[in-house]
Amino acid sequence: MTRLTKILTNSSAAVALTVAGFTAAPALADGEQVFFMLPNSTTIRFERRDAPLFVAAMEERMPGATVTVQNGEGDPVRQQRLVEDAIAQGADLIVYTSSDANLSAGALRAAEEAGVPVLLYEHDAIGGLAEAHVLFNARAVGQAQGQRAAELIEAMPEGTIRIARVKGNQGEYGTTQYELGQNEYLDPLIASGRVEIVCEDFTPNWDPVQAQAFAEDCLTRTGGEVDMFLGMNDGTTGGSVAALISQGYAPGEIVVTGGQDATIEALQFIAQGWQDNTVFKDLRVMAEAAADMAVAILNGEDLPAEWMNGEVDNDYMMVPAAFLPVNNVTLDNISDVVEAGIYTWAEVCQGAEDSQLCQDNL
Repeated sequence: MTRLTKILTNSSAAVALTVAGFTAAPALADGEQVFFMLPNSTTIRFERRDAPLFVAAMEERMPGATVTVQNGEGDPVRQQRLVEDAIAQGADLIVYTSSDANLSAGALRAAEEAGVPVLLYEHDAIGGLAEAHVLFNARAVGQAQGQRAAELIEAMPEGTIRIARVKGNQGEYGTTQYELGQNEYLDPLIASGRVEIVCEDFTPNWDPVQAQAFAEDCLTRTGGEVDMFLGMNDGTTGGSVAALISQGYAPGEIVVTGGQDATIEALQFIAQGWQDNTVFKDLRVMAEAAADMAVAILNGEDLPAEWMNGEVDNDYMMVPAAFLPVNNVTLDNISDVVEAGIYTWAEVCQGAEDSQLCQDNL
């Protein structure tokens, strides 16, 4: 039994989890049938936190509903089959985090033809009908990452700072917005000659292993002449950290910044000195928003005005959107995550017990 299966089975909601194949869930209970489609297992937040939080939020609001959680495992063809299977099982709503935004039109079309509404969750999905989109403000994430990188660069010695950019999955709304936000701060530094981009590439499926391979290759090609790795989430920054560890660097010898998601691994890297920041997105807030929106859609009601504050263009329509706030976390305010009840100091400080931060808080 997987860790997520244990989490979900322990919930009082009726939950089914498909971890292999796309066929499916056991016989579903009476009541509304909601299928939550996860994108992959490489971005660990989705199975570890998003799914159980959404299940709990739905149980609170609509206890008679069944939430079935399934994972596309980074394969848009598999994910479309999961959507088609959900429709065949009588889905009333599909909460959809695309495995590949650029290849999601088929899944959206299948739902539209079957008359099953779709609520987009975090990732965008291009080329099809959706009732709404709940996501963290991706441009603000990129701006926070870029601003932090600029602050770190300003504190570095005079001369050209050599940066390797480890981007996200190519073509996604989030990746595009993170890059635009980062560029607001990087472009002037590049134009002035203060910054040189020595390596840059996208990370297929946000895979940390791919990010590590890129970082190792960059270190080899530049002879280690890299001052900063700038990522877009904790998977890409974690890949950079893994590359530095594998090649014998010490914590802080090369700056790693541009984290996002506040995973426990990223927070531990921050406490240990390997990573500079992570953008904290309170997934409890996202679960609340998504559940409120899901219930409104299922009940045929207007989308909840308290959440709706924008639109996302998915090349098919302007999708009504709930943009959620973000918080950049460094060593100076890592306590924000602990105070939010996400992790304990004992968890954050694993491997960094002797640091001043952890001695002050353990």
